[in-house]
Amino acid sequence: MTADNRSKNEHIKEDSHQLRGTILDGLSEVVTGAIAEDDTQLLKFHGSYMQDDRDLRGERAKKKLEKAFSFMIRLRIPGGLVTPKQWIALDDIASTYANNTLRLTTRATFQYHGVIKSNLKRTMQAINATCLDTIAACGDVNRNVMSAANPFLSKAHGKAYDLAKGVSDHLLPRTGAYHEIWLDGEKVTDATRKAEVGEEPIYGVHYLPRKFKIVIAVPPDNDVDIFAHDLGFIAIEEKGEFVGWNVTVGGGMGMTHGELDTFPRTADVLGFVAPEDAIPVAEAVMTTQRDWGNRNLRKRARLKYTMEDRGVEAFKAEVEKRLGKPFGATRPYTFKSTGDVIGWRQGHDKKWHLTLFIENGRIKDVPGETAKTAYRKLAEQGICEFVLTSNQNLILTNIAPKNKPKIEALLKEHGVSIATSSGMRRSSMACVSLPTCGLALAESERFLPGLITDIEKLTEKAGLRDDEIVVRMTGCPNGCGRPYLAEIGFVGRTPGIYNLYLGAAFDGSRLNKLYAQDVDRAKILALLDPLIARYAKERTEGEHFGDFVIRAGVIAATKQGNEFHSDLNLVS
Repeated sequence: MTADNRSKNEHIKEDSHQLRGTILDGLSEVVTGAIAEDDTQLLKFHGSYMQDDRDLRGERAKKKLEKAFSFMIRLRIPGGLVTPKQWIALDDIASTYANNTLRLTTRATFQYHGVIKSNLKRTMQAINATCLDTIAACGDVNRNVMSAANPFLSKAHGKAYDLAKGVSDHLLPRTGAYHEIWLDGEKVTDATRKAEVGEEPIYGVHYLPRKFKIVIAVPPDNDVDIFAHDLGFIAIEEKGEFVGWNVTVGGGMGMTHGELDTFPRTADVLGFVAPEDAIPVAEAVMTTQRDWGNRNLRKRARLKYTMEDRGVEAFKAEVEKRLGKPFGATRPYTFKSTGDVIGWRQGHDKKWHLTLFIENGRIKDVPGETAKTAYRKLAEQGICEFVLTSNQNLILTNIAPKNKPKIEALLKEHGVSIATSSGMRRSSMACVSLPTCGLALAESERFLPGLITDIEKLTEKAGLRDDEIVVRMTGCPNGCGRPYLAEIGFVGRTPGIYNLYLGAAFDGSRLNKLYAQDVDRAKILALLDPLIARYAKERTEGEHFGDFVIRAGVIAATKQGNEFHSDLNLVS
């Protein structure tokens, strides 16, 4: 008999009755704020993680109390577009059930934090009432599909949004578990469960080996970091007309500290496809990963490792076989940046769109800046729609020219500024990390703003305050904030201590490399000060910081993911 070496999660999925497990029973258990361990894995497929407030762990342990458990809920909003009516409802949910903030994520959607178990079902139902949901926002499935930030900016942006919606719907799990558990739908009996395997024509009973992420970009903006994801579509326009998509496959950010067989990877471009072939390509790529991915070792289960182990050409040939036709030759394209264009932009239909910098994606009211209230008032007036970006920013979109002064006045009234303190801050982002993320090793969201303030003093001294140097931070090596594609990246090691990475490309096409290990705030500033000064004096015209540190010999270039750990010349 062949030994079954599959990971524990594979058995949990197999025995889950199509993602049901005992979640429903756990929700009714009042003696604890938690749910069963196996159910925490299944809950991810429904869009939620069980967490606890790690700031309170020590105090509660002394009092012999269980951890302060609560749940994070992530929405599925393909394309990131939210109507004014939906915004009002989502704002109400944040105030009623969560921690009174709306958290924009690096997947262009919302997360709620601090939802206690007794409110979990109520929150899910309130989200459903907005005509949004949380299905497959987490788990071993295709997750929220991101598209170029503003669907109204051009015709190609509209095509990107339509594809995001279409591919998200096509790859959505078909199990009735979500409606049964959260929306009081009709239960599936033991007698019919066996037949229900047919509900998952794409995923099967085991779903995917790990999470799967899809993005759509419209050059010259690489605002979705297309090379960081499992599957990407690059809009191609020729003579001003949209003609189809270049397809990228095999990107991913996560790794594990000290384990050299894990590494981030930038995606490969497989070729070009016509518009009608995009969704079939998405299914072919995802099912190839479903069948070829590593189900024994979860740390090596992402598509990027399948590409490394099988080879790009073999993977491409299998996708073409499933698609029934070959890819066309890659069409020319150019990316210029990965950030959002902050401020006003006018679309092809002459309407206006305002992109606002949201520091680390946290929308809240604080003394002097009542941003959450301001956006609600805009929604109540119905003079704009809202788009969430993959850089954790917010776009007020579809604005008639006559309403521009109204919006500017309202934002000013609530202390919301269109400007940012520096180009570096404008290009920064951080994951949530502590106190809620169970994987966090160090601070991120709460630490980065102050660090940026300190680094701004260095850039101002060097005359670089307005330069957009991409800075990103995560509290662990899993890479939710895409730190390995930052010109200056920080990855948490332990409280107050980070690894410092340098040298990614400004357009998102090249990974950075480890420059200094286990550094605190003071050491970070001491290391960056001379580098920023050198950059100011020695850079060539138009040269970005990430390119400069490579040309100047400060750091070696990472040409491909499997070189991420090689050629290290760490400073002490």
